[in-house]
Amino acid sequence: MKKLSLFLVLLLSLSFAAEAQLNINHFIRVGRTRISIGNYTGAIEYFNIVIEFKPYLAEAYLYRGIAKHSLEDYRGAIMDYDKAIDIKPYYPRAYNNRGMAYHNLRQFDKAIENYNRALEFDQDDESIYNNRGVAKLAQKNMEGAIEDFNRALEINPKSTDALMRRSNAKIVSGDTRGAIRDLNEVIIIRPHYAAAYLNRGLARFELEDYASALRDYDQSIKFDPQNALAFNNRGIVKHKLEDYNSAIMDYDMAIRLDPEMASAYFNRAMAREILKRPGFENDYKIAAQLNPQFDLESRRVNAEQLAQQRQQQNQQNQGNTQQQQAGGNNQQNTQNNSTTTAQNNQVLAQKNDDEAKKQKEKAEAEEERRKRRSKMDLVIEDSRDLPTEEEEEVDDGRIQNKNIVIDLQPLFLISAFEKNGVDYDRFQYYNIVIDDLNAKNNYDPLLSISNKPVTTYQSVFENFILFFNEKIEIQENAHNYLNRGIFYSLTGDYNSALKDLNKAIQLDEKSSISYFTRANSLYRMQEQVELLAGTHRNVSIPMNEPGLENDPTKTTPSTLDYSQILDDYELTLFLNPEFFFGYYNRAYIKLRLGEYKSAVEDLNHAIELEPKFAEAYFNRGLTKIYLDDVEGGAMDLSRAGELGISGAYNIIKRYCN
Repeated sequence: MKKLSLFLVLLLSLSFAAEAQLNINHFIRVGRTRISIGNYTGAIEYFNIVIEFKPYLAEAYLYRGIAKHSLEDYRGAIMDYDKAIDIKPYYPRAYNNRGMAYHNLRQFDKAIENYNRALEFDQDDESIYNNRGVAKLAQKNMEGAIEDFNRALEINPKSTDALMRRSNAKIVSGDTRGAIRDLNEVIIIRPHYAAAYLNRGLARFELEDYASALRDYDQSIKFDPQNALAFNNRGIVKHKLEDYNSAIMDYDMAIRLDPEMASAYFNRAMAREILKRPGFENDYKIAAQLNPQFDLESRRVNAEQLAQQRQQQNQQNQGNTQQQQAGGNNQQNTQNNSTTTAQNNQVLAQKNDDEAKKQKEKAEAEEERRKRRSKMDLVIEDSRDLPTEEEEEVDDGRIQNKNIVIDLQPLFLISAFEKNGVDYDRFQYYNIVIDDLNAKNNYDPLLSISNKPVTTYQSVFENFILFFNEKIEIQENAHNYLNRGIFYSLTGDYNSALKDLNKAIQLDEKSSISYFTRANSLYRMQEQVELLAGTHRNVSIPMNEPGLENDPTKTTPSTLDYSQILDDYELTLFLNPEFFFGYYNRAYIKLRLGEYKSAVEDLNHAIELEPKFAEAYFNRGLTKIYLDDVEGGAMDLSRAGELGISGAYNIIKRYCN
């Protein structure tokens, strides 16, 4: 009988193991499917679940890395590829993907090192040779790049990817006709491949074969009518052929498709100037604003300033020489005053002649600039960095491309839901303090902690105020006053909330959650005061655009007094040092006051206590970027994105890559 029982237990264990394996495989399949349809954030959610239950599965890290990679979170992807390689050291795909991520971060040496490792384990993968060739191309190693593309073509002679990239390397190395031969092969294999016609048009343009280049751009536009580069480049060919009206139409279309294409404005300005059409000055101005290299006026002024500096230096040198000569011949100069006066007159006349000559040269230079602008300085858009494989646009996948308002994640508040009516779309953090409150309430009302809007629950909160009115009539204790204070605060009646919370603290000075709620209520009341006074501003890190310097010492603290709020958070944490929401909320107030480094310390504590605290990672990431720790900020934002705050990927793309 014991043997039979043991046998049944073993069977049950095996069946549960098989079911668990089946479920994990299901999550992996769903995750991979989401990657294939472009739902990258959804894929990350599924691979998080796989990693939670099977942290030793290399494939889960690889695919989560691919999803992050697609969201342009290259540092986060590298961390996942690292983990996959730690678990499975002979994993060529992980090395190849990690190489691509390093390439995207422009760390080409590390990229090539990873491609080399990948080729140690798989010498027949054409994609690895192609990727290594592209990295070598970025390092201007044309010979090495062409060798890699040749090797890829030995493996797959019909690889349009390798042919396209080899043609790029050949154009850069000066073998334009060889590039055209490669592109001819691509077009034979893929007759409707718009990028191949676009690149061949560029090569033929460089050979000044304008008629053939025009035909190629026509074909490229036929197969891809939304490509602004093709319209701009076709306009240039027409411009060269002096068909200015038609060129302007192409520039118009390029600008319509890509309103930020500076070269199209610049080229259109030249064509309009030749035809003496109005608007060319404005086009030059827009081009200069979009790209300083097109600011001809600035170039001219700089050139004139340089010439003036040189002239002044020459005059100074000449004056010094004359002064030295004068010092050695004072007696002779005294005897020849009349000669000196004549020489001075001659110098003055020479200066007048030089000024006239300078004005004439300036006018000639301006005319030459106008001629050069109209005939030579057309700016062709280089199409050789176009993706070689066409991708389908997905609405919800590339969330990093969606514009978002960059604000800190807000404060966490004690809130409530109806019993058995929890909103499962909200991320719920567990904390024993909230659990104790619920136990005392017999889970009605069911309290929670959240930083999401609660406006839809106002009627529920008002009913709970009435509920605790009755309980307080029966028994005036700290717990009942605390609960009613929570609901007064949630309905926006902060004065009544503070009265109840003060009473709760008077009755129980060791209630950490009472101090926490009072601090939150005080902040909300201060916020309302600012709104009424018209001085309220969103709490956010003052992020600058890439390339601009941040100055952490220049802060704009609030004019209101937050000392009592900070004191209440301090008491909350003194009474309950494990309450990570206290550190998070205190950091939020410190960020409002411009105390960035101290805020980071609080967020560090919050994350130590709750390693999956997405909002803390997000706020710390923004703060680190502001403090010029871009690497650290990018890693924090990557973690926040991994834990569900998808807006982090937009910030990574804008400020970290």
